[in-house]
Amino acid sequence: MTTEAPVAGEGADGAPARRLPLPPLVAGLSLALLASLVCGVGLGAAGLSWAEVLRHLRAGLTGATIGRDEVAAYTIVWELRFPRAVLAAVVGAGLAAIGVAVQAMVRNALADPFVLGISSGAAVGANAVLLFGAFSGLGLWALSASSFVSALAAMALVYAVARSPHGLTPLRLVLTGSAMYYGFSAITTLMVFTANRGEAARSALMWLMGSLSGASWASVPIAAVAVLAGLAHLGYSARRLNALAMGDETAAALGVDGRRLRAELFLVTAAVTGAVVAVSGAIGFVGLMVPHIARMLVGADHRRLLAVAPLLGAVLLVWVDILSRVLLAPVELPLGVITAVLGVPCFVLLMRRRGYTFGGA
Repeated sequence: MTTEAPVAGEGADGAPARRLPLPPLVAGLSLALLASLVCGVGLGAAGLSWAEVLRHLRAGLTGATIGRDEVAAYTIVWELRFPRAVLAAVVGAGLAAIGVAVQAMVRNALADPFVLGISSGAAVGANAVLLFGAFSGLGLWALSASSFVSALAAMALVYAVARSPHGLTPLRLVLTGSAMYYGFSAITTLMVFTANRGEAARSALMWLMGSLSGASWASVPIAAVAVLAGLAHLGYSARRLNALAMGDETAAALGVDGRRLRAELFLVTAAVTGAVVAVSGAIGFVGLMVPHIARMLVGADHRRLLAVAPLLGAVLLVWVDILSRVLLAPVELPLGVITAVLGVPCFVLLMRRRGYTFGGA
């Protein structure tokens, strides 16, 4: 029988750290996400009035007819910008939630979804498609399928190397993931340098820093299903995550098998990271920064964190994608550049905040 424990970051008497009320915060973030999605559709290089944007969104959602002179604007709104905004929200939510899980799994405040080397493994498959035309028979699905399969292969390799007779431990996971990250990154760099097509190399570099330029309605379901399934499992495991974040010995005393839970989390984070990276490329800092901001708002209880962090991540990445399209329009910036520009000063300020520690606000 599992015993309830004080959450990491609470006082010795179990009293929670100061935090915002959850229901109004979730409601506010949900409204902010809806507004952000509308802005993601309305803002871009092609100038459209807000009346046009809302009319075409309504037409797409309800199946209403449009005039022949509106086909171009409707295509921009419904076929290009809206699936891109939705995919940005899905990817942001997934990266943020997996960031929460990875930081609890390896008990490292600097961990993020890419610390396990899975994103760099996915990059190998993506580069094979972009640079050498591998899996061309799959058509539009070639990039997603190749990167997802290579991400799962990287996951299997990291798991095989990191696993010991004593199971998966935080230190072995971090060290193995870091080593594999550099190994896979070296392979992708070699692929870029040996490619003969300059434009293909540019596309590969763009993908390696994160891009949603290829977003379509076809790419949304795979990522959405993976993220929703991951969120469901993490939500179900929230109490066990609280125990795991306090150490394996404490978790064992509370009836939680830390090794088994860590293996579960590894599989979930690998699958979700692989699905997300397959459609968006490698976007840094979201999985690192958002969990810390969420802890500042609601404390360290994973039941509260997993309600807030995905919404924060979704809102953040929708606006990052907007900035990537409008700052130097019509040129598009890689998403990773913007998340780094925003994330580095934010993270430095967060770390210098008096009294802030991993696991508490």
